Amino acid sequence: MQEFVGFNTQDQYKKFTLTNADLVKRDFLNALNIRQGLLPGRPQYGTVIWDNLFENQSNEVTTAIENELQRVAGGDPRMQIISIDVFPQENGILLQVEIQIVPSTETERLRIFFNN
Repeated sequence: MQEFVGFNTQDQYKKFTLTNADLVKRDFLNALNIRQGLLPGRPQYGTVIWDNLFENQSNEVTTAIENELQRVAGGDPRMQIISIDVFPQENGILLQVEIQIVPSTETERLRIFFNN
């Protein structure tokens, strides 16, 4: 299996190297923390999920969020999304995303909370 190696300073104290699944998850979360169009030179990087925080949580909004998560994950060939659950909250949106790191068969569930 190919090993993925990268650098991370978020929530790290002495060891700044991430590998494999930890690196893929961090890269995915980084993409979700940036509003689409704000990264210079990469206008497609990031997400528009932040624009849905104050929308009424209808089926159309839920579908748009699911499609946006698939789009962001589709930019990384190292992972694929298995399932997405969207839960409206008082102050934001809770997403439970089950991902699989390619070529592994193991899955992991991420809980991501978008709030203002």
